[in-house]
Amino acid sequence: MYLNFKLPFAFALVFLVYTGESQPAVFDVTKFGAKPDSNEDISKALLSAFKEACNSKIPSKVVIPKGIYLMNQVRLEGNCKAPIELQIQATLKAPPNPSQLKKDMEWLTINHIDHFTLSGGGIFDGQGEQGWAQNDCKNSESCGKLLNNLSFNFLTNSIIRDITSLDSKLFHINVLGCKNLTFIGVNIKPPAQSLNTDGIHVARSRGVNITNSQIGTGDDCISIGDGVQQMYITNVTCGPGHGISVGSLGKTPGELPVVGVFVQNCTFIDTDNGVRVKTWPASHNGVVRDLHYEDIIVQNVSNPVVIDQLYCPYNQCKKDLPSQVKISKVSFKNIRGTSRTQDAIQINCSKGVPCEGVEVGDIDITYKGNEGPAKSSCQNVDPSFVGKQNPPVCTSSAESS
Repeated sequence: MYLNFKLPFAFALVFLVYTGESQPAVFDVTKFGAKPDSNEDISKALLSAFKEACNSKIPSKVVIPKGIYLMNQVRLEGNCKAPIELQIQATLKAPPNPSQLKKDMEWLTINHIDHFTLSGGGIFDGQGEQGWAQNDCKNSESCGKLLNNLSFNFLTNSIIRDITSLDSKLFHINVLGCKNLTFIGVNIKPPAQSLNTDGIHVARSRGVNITNSQIGTGDDCISIGDGVQQMYITNVTCGPGHGISVGSLGKTPGELPVVGVFVQNCTFIDTDNGVRVKTWPASHNGVVRDLHYEDIIVQNVSNPVVIDQLYCPYNQCKKDLPSQVKISKVSFKNIRGTSRTQDAIQINCSKGVPCEGVEVGDIDITYKGNEGPAKSSCQNVDPSFVGKQNPPVCTSSAESS
């Protein structure tokens, strides 16, 4: 039986409240000294406009009108007295040289606000090309901490809609400690060679929804860290990139469980992975439970379906010791399309804590290379099956233990 899940009622309620607001107090940054299409930094003007708007007792809107603006690092802090919207109609450009930026701040950070909206169709251009060479941890042990384009921390009942993020130096969007946060119509467009530039990374948050968005990146389109609960991802197109990933998990002690991730009606085009769960070997204890993937299209994807509990990039771990992250209650249903390798399905679980409650149904993934048909691999898992299995999943006793 398919889940046929929908975005939760809380999302619909928040959306109606926001679209129903009328006649907010408007704070235009050009009234605070910002000048479009000049070489002047608008950080002070934005901070001043936001401070006044945040103190407004009625709903307010901070507007950056059309034009191109240079903006240094900015941190906008609540707690605001009424709902507040940051409407960016402009293109904002970050300083291109990472060495000239503070390492303890992101580019634009929004903290501790209830009922916040970011909107306007604007573009956040991180000008990240100078930083990407510093992201290459494979070839450099001194790979540095660079800036995320956008950082949302401890927001509640909030919406991010109709924005574009370009060429971030590190992650495009980082989410931490948020509750009931919805992304609608987000576009992320870096080149594929931009290393470690995750599209949207979420950790220690509850009720995060991502819908109707297009994400291309040099790393995971969406990455899900520890402590995420009840996350819904729908109608997202991913590519290029590494797919939608839970993890990697287990490397750090004290990680919180990941419970309730729902991915539906998503498309992956020319990505390295489709839907993926990854945990480190020789790991600390952890829990991943209640993951559901349904109605997924893969087009020329290298690894369409992956559970990898021996995730070990750059061989910087002890593969002979099993992962201690327990994975259970996972379903893969109605996944179809093409793989650019034979490895269409990989469900390789930990020998220390085998996967439980894995269900696979209506898989139809083809590979037309010279090596032969698409195939699956399974370890330490005994899944249940419904519907079509192409390729056959876990059919050999040698593959499943």
